[in-house]
Amino acid sequence: MHPTYLDCAAQVVQARARIRNHIYQTPLIPSRSNDDRPNGTNVLFKAENFQLTGSFKIRGAMAKMSSASASYDSSQRVITASSGNHGIGAACAARALSRNLTVVLPETVVPAKLEKIRSYGVEVVLHGAETGLAEQHAQELAATGKYTYISPYNDVDVIAGQGSIGLEILEQATKVDNVFVAMGGGGLISGIGAVCKAFSPDTKVYGVSARNSMALAESMAAGRVVTTEHSPTLADAVAGGMDQDAVTLPLATAVVHEVIVCDEADIASALKDMAFRENMLVEGAAALALAGYNKVAERMNGQTNVIVLCGANYDQGVIAKTIYG
Repeated sequence: MHPTYLDCAAQVVQARARIRNHIYQTPLIPSRSNDDRPNGTNVLFKAENFQLTGSFKIRGAMAKMSSASASYDSSQRVITASSGNHGIGAACAARALSRNLTVVLPETVVPAKLEKIRSYGVEVVLHGAETGLAEQHAQELAATGKYTYISPYNDVDVIAGQGSIGLEILEQATKVDNVFVAMGGGGLISGIGAVCKAFSPDTKVYGVSARNSMALAESMAAGRVVTTEHSPTLADAVAGGMDQDAVTLPLATAVVHEVIVCDEADIASALKDMAFRENMLVEGAAALALAGYNKVAERMNGQTNVIVLCGANYDQGVIAKTIYG
């Protein structure tokens, strides 16, 4: 039985109590461009780009490693897979909780993310051209019995940790009409969406998918996990496939009001908006959430809209080329 969104929301409350001393409660920042928007339209940025590890992923990793459901002792080596941000968060959590960790990353990992993960002293394995292949390799290594596997998204404790963002948003804002969240494996949007649907049912959650990597979006449309093609994307943190038994699929299906698909030009434009209009440099996956809002902004006039900036662990060369051409 997959957990319901109500089950998930209850677990978020418990997870938040466990992790709150290990994370930073990030600010909810008004857009510098609100004065240029129609009267009553309010855009707020949930700034996980300012999180301790540069992205929201520390929340889920810490929630998992500190949970009662963690079926390993401190001497058991843990293994996970990541496009980069989850690896950073897991490495930080492992050091704080004295866990032995191996992180499997795709060979295409952003160099800055790879360097940060290694700085925590964990073992790193590079495998495959994209995150889905790295996940498969991590699962194969775990099947040998030498490791306990932690999914970057397909785990109720991880989802609960990510959902703590939703609790913070509802506390920080007087009213929230819409929340825009980039979709990767679905852990972030499932957690935030469960919280919103349980505690603020009038709040609509919009999932934003990169056209070049649409595993969750296409799986939601099909009603089952489907295999999709993946092309390079500026939103590298959301790239990759999904487990066949992904708990995020039924959760996301239950809590997402609408899926918005953005192409690379949309993401690039949003990166420029963040840099030049908002004075913030973020990674492509964070800009993806803003790109989704931009596509439907006219429908959101007069409403309060929260855009989740999921991280800022960007490749400096890619960002500079995108912003300045």
